[in-house]
Amino acid sequence: MPVQTAEFTAPASEAQLERLAARLRERNFEAVIVDDAAAARKAVLERLPDGSEVHAAKSKTLEDLGLAQELMESDRHDFLRRTYFKMDRNTQAREMRKLVAAPDFMLGSVNAVTEAGQLVEASASGGQMGPYSAASGKLILVVGSQKIVPDLDAALRRIREYVTPYEDARLRAQMGIGTKLARVLILEQDFMPGHTTVILVKEPVGY
Repeated sequence: MPVQTAEFTAPASEAQLERLAARLRERNFEAVIVDDAAAARKAVLERLPDGSEVHAAKSKTLEDLGLAQELMESDRHDFLRRTYFKMDRNTQAREMRKLVAAPDFMLGSVNAVTEAGQLVEASASGGQMGPYSAASGKLILVVGSQKIVPDLDAALRRIREYVTPYEDARLRAQMGIGTKLARVLILEQDFMPGHTTVILVKEPVGY
């Protein structure tokens, strides 16, 4: 089970969030600070035009916000997971990969964000990393303030000591299989403004 320490789970102060938002903007990321999960959900939906093509990473944060379920059940957007889950992995694997490789809007979170504004994501499959890095038209990340860490070393330690054990235990309970730490992506900055929005949530969301 994950290490339970305030280092990885305690919310940040408003001053920390304001400093981080400034650092993110210096890196060409749009940064928005909201109070709680409900405000984060509203901020995401406001950025998704009606009828737009939307994909979402598998994310405990999006689950906590109720966004994954809402997008799956609503016809307001072309939510690619609705189509994806109807396809046959044995006969349509290529079509499934291509369907979600370059969405107009990509939603998700990251496992850690440094005080300097570096966004760090880990994955077993790496399926979200193409859209996170460059392939999506727009990227919207929702990040609970408990994910702020001092530097990249602390980010990797959070992933190894807290995030991976938590996800492994969660998947074993839900599906009977664990996870692996196979991919790590660091978003240092956007080349130009306009691709990535980071919604910083004062209260902890996700893990």
